[in-house]
This record gives sequence, structure tokens and C-alpha cells, in this order.
Amino acid sequence: MNWLNELLQNDPDPTETREWIESLKAVIDHDGAGRAHQLLEGMVDVARRSGAHLPFAPTTEYINTIPPQLEPRMPGDAHMEWRIRSIIRWNAMAMVVRANRKPGDLGGHIASFASSATLYDVGFNHFWRAPSAEHPGDLLYIQGHSSPGIYSRAFLEGRISESQLDNFRMEVDGKGISSYPHPWLMPDFWQTPTVSMGLGPLAAIYQARSWKYLEARGLMPKTDRKVWCFLGDGETDEPESLGAIGVAGREGLDNLVFVVNCNLQRLDGPVRGNGKIIQELEGAFRGHGWNVIKTIWGSYWDPLLAKDTQGILRRVMMETLDGEYQNCKAFGGAYTREHFFGKTPETLAMVASLSDDDIWRLNRGGHDPHKVYAAYDAAVKTTGMPTVILAKTVKGYGMGSAGEALNPTHQTKKLDDDAVLAFRDRFKLDIPDEKFADHQVPFYHPGPDSPEMQYMQERRRELGGYLPQRRRKSTQTLDVPKLETFERLLKSSGEREISTTMAFVQMFNIILRDKQVGPRCVPIVADEARTFGMEGLFRQLGIYSPQGQKYKPVDADQLMFYREDAAGQVLEEGITEAGAFSSWLALATSYSTNDLPMLPFYIYYSMFGFQRVGDSAWQAGDMRARGFMLGGTAGRTTLNGEGLQHEDGQSHIQSSLIPNVRSYDPTFAYEVVTIVQHGMQRMLGEQQDEYFYLTLMNENYAHPDMPEGSADGIIRGMYLLRDAGKAKKGELRVQLLGSGTILREVIAAADLLDKEFGVKADIWSCPSFTELARDGVDAERWNRLNPEAKSPRVPWVTQQLQGRSGPAIAATDYVRTFANQVREFVPMRYSVLGTDGYGRSDTRANLRRHFEVDRFHVAHAAVAALAADGKLTPKDVARAIKVFGIDAGKPNPLHA
Repeated sequence: MNWLNELLQNDPDPTETREWIESLKAVIDHDGAGRAHQLLEGMVDVARRSGAHLPFAPTTEYINTIPPQLEPRMPGDAHMEWRIRSIIRWNAMAMVVRANRKPGDLGGHIASFASSATLYDVGFNHFWRAPSAEHPGDLLYIQGHSSPGIYSRAFLEGRISESQLDNFRMEVDGKGISSYPHPWLMPDFWQTPTVSMGLGPLAAIYQARSWKYLEARGLMPKTDRKVWCFLGDGETDEPESLGAIGVAGREGLDNLVFVVNCNLQRLDGPVRGNGKIIQELEGAFRGHGWNVIKTIWGSYWDPLLAKDTQGILRRVMMETLDGEYQNCKAFGGAYTREHFFGKTPETLAMVASLSDDDIWRLNRGGHDPHKVYAAYDAAVKTTGMPTVILAKTVKGYGMGSAGEALNPTHQTKKLDDDAVLAFRDRFKLDIPDEKFADHQVPFYHPGPDSPEMQYMQERRRELGGYLPQRRRKSTQTLDVPKLETFERLLKSSGEREISTTMAFVQMFNIILRDKQVGPRCVPIVADEARTFGMEGLFRQLGIYSPQGQKYKPVDADQLMFYREDAAGQVLEEGITEAGAFSSWLALATSYSTNDLPMLPFYIYYSMFGFQRVGDSAWQAGDMRARGFMLGGTAGRTTLNGEGLQHEDGQSHIQSSLIPNVRSYDPTFAYEVVTIVQHGMQRMLGEQQDEYFYLTLMNENYAHPDMPEGSADGIIRGMYLLRDAGKAKKGELRVQLLGSGTILREVIAAADLLDKEFGVKADIWSCPSFTELARDGVDAERWNRLNPEAKSPRVPWVTQQLQGRSGPAIAATDYVRTFANQVREFVPMRYSVLGTDGYGRSDTRANLRRHFEVDRFHVAHAAVAALAADGKLTPKDVARAIKVFGIDAGKPNPLHA
């Protein structure tokens, strides 16, 4: 009790303090630490009510959260598991080294998995359940740079061949395996893509939340399955990593476990050389309502900590900075004796009987399977809150002088022969020297009938099978509503003017009434439902809230009041596009993770979609998501009054970069309906791994009947909206193309051309220049690779325009690159107008004039194109400038 005497030295009433502390100790001995905590919380509450200032202390001592006496015994054979772990370590190292002894500098990472091997091994052996008839399975977000270790385990399990290991990062010829977790590249293996750091933790939080949501709605039975997310301490500097931990704490996501591999190093050096990242993270997570388990010290430290009756070792542990801890592991036992234990005479005396090698073997908690088991066991038993395990490790563990705890270790991918042999010896692998002849680094497999492999297979059998594993298709295929179901939206709106956003909302309400698809629909908004006219869904479907609605909403007396419900269908995420998208992603992949196809609709300002969460949108493509993204109030001139930040002229370019996103910019209600119905059929009916992006406008106008036979052209990206008829002799003709709201300017331009110049125009609606471009590229490539084919393929846009006379002019509410995608497939002169430049605040008419995409500029562009073809003269172009009121001297909007 020397620590108590030290505490009482400056105490004004040491006797009273001693009595309080001894009383508390008696409570702990008799009723346990939980009861002591309850009493202390009550005392703190009384003190605060009396006016005492008791600042919140979000951190605890720099020791393990779980004391040795409370650690459960780890089942199984610890020595056998160490043996298996050593083999896995070896093959993980070998595949990277072998890859980088080949030509090509393929890269790869050794150090990340080297530091986290025990963290994964304990999970695979004892905790992580695979999908089976008995259990739906846990979901793993594996740290991207640790993929070699996961492949190494799968190799021993017989799931990956030696040839695949030997072709690590060599996928082009179909023999290799991907650098990182990529479901697109390995659709039966990887569950979640994580290597774009920060996105894994963010997605994991909303994945766990989506399970609670599906359980609350009765679509999925309640189970004890968990989402396990692995990340590095350096990764927590990404805003996305910690940005949503408040959501997990607030909603009590006890089905979520974060494991932070705290090896104290990021890519270039220490994470917090001048601080303590574990303490920092403890404060952040604890402050957000998480259960925090620190696994800092391994079992070899337990005797020393038991002897630390005065708390001096604990104080040294707390005062030592992460940069110093890195030095201790980099420079060995003698250095640690002098620079760590040598900080006080008392701690130096503690290790007087230990050799330098003994001090070197003092292990960190993340490398001690018994400590890791205790942490995982506590995590899976925690209820009412998520858990984070902060496990201290050594980056490059086992790499010795080639990289252990050194700053360049993350980039280390080549080991010389001596380093390879030292690795073998350290982990006591019986690989004979002759296997290393001629600079070879052999893979090692003890054989399927070996005790190691028998043990490993038995562990996985008890846990339901192998992980990671991915379900490609759901066993459920849904019948989606036919196009005729939405017949009234395929007809003219008459004199009634509506926006395409309103048309979608009306269609969505019809879908909700479908018995199969309706319950699977999830409307997701980032605090903008009223902007898109969707507030009616609040009362109709309810807003999901785990707590229900414990208050009377201020608009309770109104028809469309704000209604929260524990079984609500709407996800109203607040002001977080990243969070809303992550909810969408979890549900868009539910067919795979839950065998439960869902149909999420994420509705948002189009400018705040692909631009703001573009990396997550790419992640969704990799993860084979299925769902709808709806960019509302779209276009650079349609959202009048909002200005530079809100007006979108590029989202269709950004969406076109993701191969399995199908993007559309519809103008009329029947186009919206046709595209959405087609998307439902593709994603739910045919289970195609693609997702759909539609831009919707808030501009109201009348909508015509759906032209007969236009459905195929709508989906392919182009159809004839208005035919000018057979050209008369000497009559001038142009082809006018448009999409979105600017298509209406194109239609008006056709009338201007006829009135002022006698030029007739065929009008083409192009709901997807992106689909047209992809079709054209496919045709061009096929023709190039099949030069002797009797029937060359003709791009759809070429088919439509072939035989038509006059130049073609396209105008959209997006940058010129959008419509320019099809230039090489247009069989005539092609002029493109677009909204290049920064947006600004004004009316729609003024914005369209500013960006030169209004009817007058479209008509003028047509006259100029006819003049370039020799059908009109420069004088005609000058007259068009005057007649159409074009300001030839105004600055280019690209630079204005």
C-alpha cells in the first residue's frame, strides 16, 4: 500500500481518506468492481449537484483494461495456434518477397500483418462465425494492408492455391489474387473493400446500424452476429474513421467491434511521437459512449506490474511517449533497460534479475493471444454499446533488423537472404536451408493431414466454415412491378406542371404499395426530404429511430408531421452525406451480407453526391452494390439562386468513371419511370451487380405522353422525340440533341430555327450520353478485334443518326465533356454546348444565358454549324447573333 501512503502525503485529512479508500476496497472484495463503480458514480453525481467542479476524465491508466485475475482462460491448444500463426506469418512474408524478386516492382506490405497476426488469428480460431444454417455469420472489415496474411491462412485451408500465392498482385491473366480486399476482383472471397483508409470504419458503423434497422422492421431475425472492423492507429487520422463513432455510441450498436492495431506507426513514422495515441483514442471513443478495452501489455509484464505496489512503473508507462516506445522495440533490451526502466531507481531495480534478452521478450498485448482472447471475449459479451479494442503491437514484428519498429517498415517489401533466414529461425519453422538455394523463398505447407492443419480445420468447422467468404447472389429473386403499373405517369400531365422529382415521388409511392418490393424499399435522405417534396413519407412510413419517439413533435397537428418510429422505414440521417451514403451502401449490399435483397434510394443534392463522397461511390462499385442514387435539384442552371457551391455541372462525368454505375439525366416523367423500372428489374429481378444514378430537377413543366416504342431507346440512352419529317428539296435540316431540363431549351430552339431561318430539326432525347459512349466504345473495340467480321457492330448513336441530314448540336446542363463522350460515334459535324465554369446565383433564364445553353444559343450554334458545312453563310451567323440577342463580347463562362 505504498502508493496509498504517497497519495496521503499532502492530504488535509489522511485518516478520513484512508477510511474511504479502505471502504471502497472492501466493496470491491465483497461485491465486485461493478458495484464500486456504481457507488462512485453516485458520489460524483452528489458532488456535482452540490456545486463541485469535477472535470470529466476520459482516459484511464496506461495498463490493460482487463486485469490478469479477470481474464478468462483461452480454450484450445496455445502452442498449436502459435505454430499455425508462425506458418501464416511466413507465407504472408514469402508471397510479398517473392513478388518483388520478379520483374515489375509489384509492391506489397509485410509489416502491417506482421503486427496484427495475433489479432486475426485469435478471431479466426475462436470468435468469427461463418454463414451457415445455424448462424447468419459475422462480417469482417479487414485492414487492407493485411491482405497477405488472410491469403496465407486461406492457402493453408485449401481455398487458395500455391500458384495464386505466387501470382500475388498479378491478376491480368486470371491466375493471381488482388493486392487488397476487392469484392469486384474476388467476388467469392472478399466481403468488404477497405484499403481506401477511413472508409472501412465508416462503412462498418452503418453496416452494424443497418442490421439493427432490418431487425427492428422485422425483415431479419435478431441474432448475436457482429461486425468486426480492423483499422490501424494511423488510419484514425482520416476524418471518416472517427467521424461517425458518435452514431454508434448514440444508437448503442453492441453488434459492432472495432479493433485498432496500435503499432504506434503510420506510413512514414510515428503516429504520435510526442504523445500517446492509445490514450487519445480511448478518450475519443469513451466520450462517444463506447466500451473501451485497452490491451497494452502482454503476460510477461504481469509479474512486474504485480510488484509495482507504489505505482512507479505505471507512472513511467504513462509518462513514456510513443516515440520512445518505438525506440525501445527498435533498439533492443539493453536500450530499454537504460531508457525505459532506467527512468527511476525503483523500476531499474525491478528488472535487475532480468537479462537484456528477457527485457526484449517483454511482450505487447496485441501479440499475446491470451490477452487478445480476453479482450474479444469481453467485447462479444458487451451489451448496450459498441466496443473498441486498442491493442498495442509492434509494426514489422518478426522482421528484425530488416524493419521491426523502424520508420521505413511500411514500405519494406524486399528482404535479403539473411533477413529471410532470420525470419525462419525466429518463428522456428522447419524449412531446410537447401530450399533457399538460388535466392528462393519457398512457401510452406505442413500437409493437409498434419496436426496443424487438422487443428485449424476443426476450429473453422466449429465456427461454421471459412471466412472471409462472399455470397454472389441472393437466394431470393423478387418480381418487380411491370412498366404498366405506372401507366398514369407514362401519359401526358396535360396542363399540370410537375418536376421530375415530383414524378419520381409519385412513382415511389406506387412502388411502396407493391407487396414484394415495397417493404424492401428504403428512402434515405441527408436532412433534405422537404427539399425534394418527400416529407409525406415521414407520417406514411415513419423515420427509423431505435428509441421510437419519446416527445410530441412541434408539427403534430399538421398532416405531414415529423414521426419517428422504432420500426420506421425512412432513414433520415441528418446533415451527413457520407453517413447517408454509408447507410445506402450497407443496404445496397444486403443481398450478399444478409441474403436479403433491399432496394435503397438515396436522394440528395446532386452536387453533394459523387463529388463529396466519390471515394465511397467507387467503394460501392467495388462492393457490387445495387440500388438507386438520385441527384435532386440537378444541373448547373436548374437550381436557381443557389450559386457556385450547389449547382451541379459535373456529377455525370464523375459517375461515368465507375464502370458499373448506370447514369441517366431524364427530362420527362415517362423517362424517369422507364429507367427506374428497368433498374429494379436489373438489380432485383436479374441480380446484376450495378447501381443506377438518376438526376432529377425541381423545375416544373408539362410532360408529354411516352412515344410509342421509345422504351428501348430510353434505356440505351437516345431516342427520336420529334421527327421533322421527310426533308423537302433544298430544305435545311439539323439534328438537335439534349437531356435533362435543357432538352426543353433544345425543343424551343427548333421552333426558333424554323421561324427565323426555315431550318427544320429532328429532336433527340438523350437520357444517357454515358450509356451511349460505353456502347460506342464496345462496338469500336469489337470491330477492331474482329476485322474480318461480315457485320461490323454499329454504335447505337450512329444507328440513330445515320441517314439523317445536317449537323448535330447537343446541349445539356452539364459540362461539355458529358455530351462530348459520343463525338467519335456521331456521323456528321457535331457541336456541343455545356455549362463549363463555376455556378452562380440567378434565375434559370439568366443562368442559361450566362452558360450559353438557352434556346437562343442552341439555335445560334445550329446556324453556325450549317455555315461550317457550307449550307449557310457567315452573314447568316451574324444575323443569328443579332436576331437571337447573343452578346458576342461577353467573357467565356469557363473563365468568368
